[in-house]
Formats: sequence, C-alpha cells, structure tokens
Amino acid sequence: MTISAISFDGDMTLWDFKKVMRHALKKALSELRRLIPTQRAADLSVEEMIAIRNRVEEEEQGRTWNMEELRLLAFERTLENLGCPDLDLAGHLNELYLKHRFEDIELYPDVIPALDVLAPHYKLGLLSNGNSYPERCGLEGRFAFVVFSQDVQIRKPDRRIFEIAAQRAGCPIEELLHVGDSLENDVMGAHGAGAKTVWLNREGAESHAEIKPDVEITSLADLSGVLGLGQIGN
Repeated sequence: MTISAISFDGDMTLWDFKKVMRHALKKALSELRRLIPTQRAADLSVEEMIAIRNRVEEEEQGRTWNMEELRLLAFERTLENLGCPDLDLAGHLNELYLKHRFEDIELYPDVIPALDVLAPHYKLGLLSNGNSYPERCGLEGRFAFVVFSQDVQIRKPDRRIFEIAAQRAGCPIEELLHVGDSLENDVMGAHGAGAKTVWLNREGAESHAEIKPDVEITSLADLSGVLGLGQIGN
C-alpha cells in the first residue's frame, strides 16, 4: 500500500467511549437524584438516560449537529419525563456530565506508542462522528488534520467526510489509510470513498460484512508492522 496519511476514528478506537460515557452519566444521575429526591428520580437508570438521548438524536437528525447540544436536549427531556422540567438544572447536569466526559477519558494503552512510531512517517489525523477534540483527551498537537462530523455536518459512513479528510491531509484519497473499530462507519465508509482501511477489532468479533477491510488488527501495536515500520513497543 502507498500511504501518505492515516486517519483514526476516536470513540472505541483511541479510547473507551462507552466506559467514560456511562461514568459521566452516573455522576450526572447522582447529582439529579440529590437535587430531585423523588421515587421517579431514584428509579431512573443510566440505560434509560442513554435511550432518551438516542431518541433525541433521532428526532434532531439533520437539525442539531452539535453533540453537546444534543446531550443538553436529552437532559431537558429526562427532566420533563420525571415531571420536573427545569432548563437551568438541565444545563447544570450537562456541564457536570461534560466535565467528567472529557476530563476522565482514558486512552487505550497502545495509542501513544503507536502514534509516536507512526508520526515521523505519515500525516496523522482524527476523523470522528463524536466530539472528543484532541485537546480534550490528552492528544493535543498529535494530529496534522482533524475532521469532526458536527463541524462539517456530514457523518461517517458518508464518503464525503473521508474525502474531506484526504483534502486536509493533502493527499489523494487512495493514499489515505483509515483506522477504526466500526465495520459500517469506518471500513465500509472509507472503502466506499476509495481509501485504504484497517479494522481495529479489539474484541476479536466475527465479521459477516460483504466488504472486507484491507487489514484487520486487534491492537494498534500491530499497525507499524503492517506498514513495514517494525514492531511498536507496548
């Protein structure tokens, strides 16, 4: 493969989004229960809060792109469902959530060693449908280009967002290698745009997708070997 630039997905590729999201929601839920000491609040679960947020995102599709605004709307909806609508409290819960959502992110242990080895040889970028900008998660200055769906209002797997990444990297789409955990969003999306693909399959899941990645790895430590740079130390 002739590769000039490598773009990385964020959530579940560079950090465990599900873990930090649930952690931050638990903090917000504890605060909600403290301020609204009712049985309905006591019965509220993190899973229900996630479901509410997902419904809000579906309703706002094509209208609200900013992920923090969507989370705020979800807190507003949660309070409405509890029979305690309160815009100020929703804002307070959102701020608390976002504080822990970003400050408590933990990178996977293979991330920094991989970036250190790859950076001298390739332009590295972050390409995400999420909202964890590099400076929010301990990766400031690590990427030559950054593309977030909420900024360009295009989501993976739309081929156009990969084309934007290649433009910002200054390379032909054929020389862009995209690394991600999602077969649909990352592998199929990048393949459809004409980029090379790496499926980061940390859990060793089976794939029944028609489109296969160019390379499948279980750790970012394997990426340098794939590219002929030798082994990345853990």
